[in-house]
Amino acid sequence: MRVAVLGLGAEGLRAVESLKRRGHSVYASDIRHVPVNIQGVDLDLGFHDTGKIEAADAVVISPSMIKTEFMERFRDKLLCRVLEGHRKPKTIVVTGTNGKTTTATMIAHVLECAGKRVLLGGNAGGGFEGYTELFLRASEEEFDYLVVEVCDMTLEFASECFDIDLVVLTNLGEDHMDFHGSMENYRRTMTEFLKDRDAVVGAEESDRELMAAPRLLRTYSEYTGPLMVEGSFNRLNAGAASEALRYLGVPEDIIRGGLASFEPVRGRIRSFIINGSSVVAGKTDNPHAIRAVLSESDFDVMFIGTPRRSEEWRLHILDEIAGSPPKVLVIFPGLEDTVDMVLEYLEGLEIPSDVIKVDDPDEIPGMILEFSRKYRRIFVGGNGQDRITRVQEKLDEISSCE
Repeated sequence: MRVAVLGLGAEGLRAVESLKRRGHSVYASDIRHVPVNIQGVDLDLGFHDTGKIEAADAVVISPSMIKTEFMERFRDKLLCRVLEGHRKPKTIVVTGTNGKTTTATMIAHVLECAGKRVLLGGNAGGGFEGYTELFLRASEEEFDYLVVEVCDMTLEFASECFDIDLVVLTNLGEDHMDFHGSMENYRRTMTEFLKDRDAVVGAEESDRELMAAPRLLRTYSEYTGPLMVEGSFNRLNAGAASEALRYLGVPEDIIRGGLASFEPVRGRIRSFIINGSSVVAGKTDNPHAIRAVLSESDFDVMFIGTPRRSEEWRLHILDEIAGSPPKVLVIFPGLEDTVDMVLEYLEGLEIPSDVIKVDDPDEIPGMILEFSRKYRRIFVGGNGQDRITRVQEKLDEISSCE
């Protein structure tokens, strides 16, 4: 099959990988002159060649291009329309600000415990292989359920490409403000997405218009059963998952057993014991996420990864930290090396912490080992999921040797 991939952000690049791996012929293009290293494809940067797109059997379009002329022109050629396999399973979409990956993975895990064939995936920016991989996998194998993590920036794309049976909304917080512009816009978009669909929404959500939008509304609160994952935020994730599973008709004993055996998702919040000190590490890349962690504990030492330079709104993580300042605050390059930007922002907050700058994130495990001899509570988070995951892997090694 000849496939044109338009837009080479995270989704586009993953789409190219998925298509190449299966032997499809790929034309890839981006209106920007983005630095990409793609082998074995016909590549155009700075423009889209409409002739090549028209000659393709299917088109993969970046979710950011959902309202563009290309979307309207090539709608019937979209890969999610050319392929039909992903429209056959019962489809659960998990969206919101934080907890999407954990909640979606919980749902998939319990469904598998119930003996169901489950395809789990989602947007490439969330750590999955991207939407294209889902379309392709579902065309190759039969599944009972499709569980999809959907980023709040790709809701319209999801509406276009999936036949959604249930939406699970984890929470709404300050994330992707460069895209939404304001929380009011974010809520308005989510309300539209929920309209006339069956939905599971947190009981604490107070927006009347949003709560009135679903065709069928089921609310959830903290799960009270046994869990291997920690924190009240994960009990809320489990509460959302359990209510979705009840909607799907999964027996209570299987829900409880499946959630009890669920292990933390790689890169998300985990705890370690190093030299008797409690070390908590995981991606917390927006104010809502860091607030949830700090609501449960103060920390003596905090390692915080920096955001992209174009996402200054993520600096409000530091405002949350200022409310519960650690004795030592360590800043390291997360998504980009914007340590200078973070240090400048910290000057305005006047946090009474010893601030340390780290150039190489690989130094963090050794620093934690040293700090653990003096301090009882240490946190590693902020931006930079891949780097935080590598820290977790090192902490696994260190803690296993104790």
